[in-house]
Amino acid sequence: MSSVYSMTGYANLRGSVREQLGFTLTVKSVNHRFLDLQFRLPSSCDALEMQLRRVLKERLRRGHVDVTLQVERKSNVQIQLNSALLDAYVKAFREASALHSLTSEPDMNSMLRLPGLMSAESNMNEEALQGLDEAVLSLLDELLSKLNEVRAQEGAALAAELRASMSRLLTFATEVAELRSGVRDALFERLRARLAELMQSTSVSEERLLAEAAVLAEKSDVDEEIVRLRTHVEHFVGILDAGGEVGKRLDFLLQELNREANTMLSKTSGAAGGNSLRITELGLEMKAEIEKAREQVQNLE
Repeated sequence: MSSVYSMTGYANLRGSVREQLGFTLTVKSVNHRFLDLQFRLPSSCDALEMQLRRVLKERLRRGHVDVTLQVERKSNVQIQLNSALLDAYVKAFREASALHSLTSEPDMNSMLRLPGLMSAESNMNEEALQGLDEAVLSLLDELLSKLNEVRAQEGAALAAELRASMSRLLTFATEVAELRSGVRDALFERLRARLAELMQSTSVSEERLLAEAAVLAEKSDVDEEIVRLRTHVEHFVGILDAGGEVGKRLDFLLQELNREANTMLSKTSGAAGGNSLRITELGLEMKAEIEKAREQVQNLE
């Protein structure tokens, strides 16, 4: 039996190329109708993105997936002074002072804070990033295994809740099956009494009227809906047991279950008696349970 995977998960790993070059690779996924891959990588990692995208498409089926690579470069940083720009600022300051007959000198602390005067340059170059792609790809399998472990745990919890929902639906269906004969009999008697009144002023035969009443009573019977509901529930649980990519198929089955619940409600809405009222309540509880299950299924791959 394969696992059922949620589309919600998170995993990260730290790695290194050499002593001065480390990195952190992170993957986070949430639910999405299709597989939507988004990458946040350094600008020099276009080729790496293509390889990551290929592997992720092989390992994942659905979900919005964010992949982030943070490079940690441990290098000596030198402060660079733009002497030419500083000379130009000092010259301009003194020319302005002379123009207005001032004797003040420029404040060097203020000067050094001017844009472009000082910059930090790392001695790391493109050659220092060589080997990064290979190091990242070597961790990808382990990273996706960690992600799928989290997704499988979440998926197992969702599957347990969905099985409980299906069990409750079967319980509701069993109670409806026990009550339906009483509703049918009550409806038939009501129709027969009404037809008896009509027969006093019409020449229609009693057999014909009773036949019409039987047709109306049959239209209010929910036996077929109960059978189909049970069949859909069994199919639903079977898909969960098989595992794998189940989300879309389960969502379709829930639409069918909702259709049966709606039909059941429409058939019993015109009947009278306590049994009919209880069947209506059960139909509403079925719809609420189905809607809850649909929300949970949206998170399954």
